[in-house]
Amino acid sequence: MAHPASQPHSHAHSHPHASAPHGTGPHSHGHAHGEDGAGPLPQHSLAEILDLDAALFASYLTAVTGRVACLAGSDVTHIVDLGAGTGTGTFALLDQFPTARVTAVDSSAEMLAGLTEAARARGLGDRVHTLRADAGAGLPGVTDADLVWASASLHHLDDPAAALAGIRTALRPGGLLAVAELDGMPRFLPADAVPDRPGLETRCREALDALHAEQVPHLGADWGVLLTAAGLTVEQERTEQLELRAPLPEGAGRYAYLALGGIRGALDGRIDPADLAALDTLLDGGPRDVRHRDDLVVRSTRQLWVARRPGQ
Repeated sequence: MAHPASQPHSHAHSHPHASAPHGTGPHSHGHAHGEDGAGPLPQHSLAEILDLDAALFASYLTAVTGRVACLAGSDVTHIVDLGAGTGTGTFALLDQFPTARVTAVDSSAEMLAGLTEAARARGLGDRVHTLRADAGAGLPGVTDADLVWASASLHHLDDPAAALAGIRTALRPGGLLAVAELDGMPRFLPADAVPDRPGLETRCREALDALHAEQVPHLGADWGVLLTAAGLTVEQERTEQLELRAPLPEGAGRYAYLALGGIRGALDGRIDPADLAALDTLLDGGPRDVRHRDDLVVRSTRQLWVARRPGQ
């Protein structure tokens, strides 16, 4: 289980990801990507990493949706899951709000089809409706939502201010928007994971940060400032450091393998070839492969902002 070390968060900070997810992990927005845009992943791999993130950090997902539920109150009947992916956030919210229904929004028809199937399998088909839409272009037909949940999705939008204006319109007066983010790829490796390339993961992280600055410039945005500028009242901001240590839950090695594989794809041609080759040894099925290691530590920084549309 995750062991969150919570600390209050101020408006001045540097940021998170995906692709939190997913509850709160790595996410889907119509284009397959690795951990927070880390690299191209097939849709089935993206779906798998979303579900693994939710399973590995299940205690955090339960806790964070519980905090949102406390702020939202008991009269929540309509929730919007923005960038719903495989539905991990959708199902966590339905647990917290047993009489609510969810409109799951995603631009990927494949993700929405999988979410619909999962909802039916859970006996929740009548409580989940899907909407294929790009949140940056508005939420057609969505009005009077009590709660909008946006997990690792808003930083992918070209114009967050315009998207937040659309979300504000979709909320009823007094409704809540919860923005959950993470700081890019989780960290997995000891410094000497590949002995002849010490510090490999740190260099990859720096290169990935540079790539994000080009491709997803709103990753790391101060959403507190943006939410306030959109006419919403920020009621809570939190940063939590999550860490999983040995004995690791089942799936941790596979999670690291998928995340680092996406990163490797993204950084091909962007880092020292010797570092690229070192990454390959962590993914090649050999003795250093992350799926076989007993020295992995999964670390991830998650952030949450909860804001309310003024009025009653």
